[in-house]
Amino acid sequence: MKRFILLVVTTFFLIISTTDQTVAQTAQLLGGNTLNGALTGGILGGATMALSNSGDLTPMRIGLGAGILGGAAVALYDVVTLPTGQQFFISGTFNDGSNSSIIILLDTFYGAAGGALIGTAVMLVANRPIISGLQYGSGIGAWAGFGFGLLDSFVFAERNRDFISSSSLLQRNSLIQFESGNFEVGFLRPEMIFQKQFSADALSLNPEPVMGILSLNKRF
Repeated sequence: MKRFILLVVTTFFLIISTTDQTVAQTAQLLGGNTLNGALTGGILGGATMALSNSGDLTPMRIGLGAGILGGAAVALYDVVTLPTGQQFFISGTFNDGSNSSIIILLDTFYGAAGGALIGTAVMLVANRPIISGLQYGSGIGAWAGFGFGLLDSFVFAERNRDFISSSSLLQRNSLIQFESGNFEVGFLRPEMIFQKQFSADALSLNPEPVMGILSLNKRF
């Protein structure tokens, strides 16, 4: 009888512990995705204001509201697709994270920063005001980064691979890499070329780092 009571009590505490972990994981995904969604919406709202060259804060307000709702929807997607008993993990093209929306947020930010840089460069070449390049470049870049972020998070990214993703940056042949079956396409592939030099009394190898633009691989 004592053994039976001990077994019941142990099972009860195990169920409570598992439930607490599930609730905590759900709360973590909901909070993280909602916050990231709000930040992403705020960035896109600011980008819309920049592109329209307007001081009206309506796009910012709409962006924040839509971002919160979108973040909650992404949180629901993460909870539904999360295998039972596992910590959520996602590995995108440029970043890893503990929820799907962080990939979208960071890609949006990178797009805005890259757009601002390109816009500034264009204005310098054209001898035009740099502020215009920053304004329109960051606006266009933010929306472009957001679009890529959606694909990156829901199409390209790896999820829950025991915290070691096959698409991790350190394990790729190229910085940007896509795989479909046995076919692999890579962009920006760093390589090391060794040049041999002969002389009368010596043979030397000189390493030279290079960057391959495009690589195509087919596995058989």
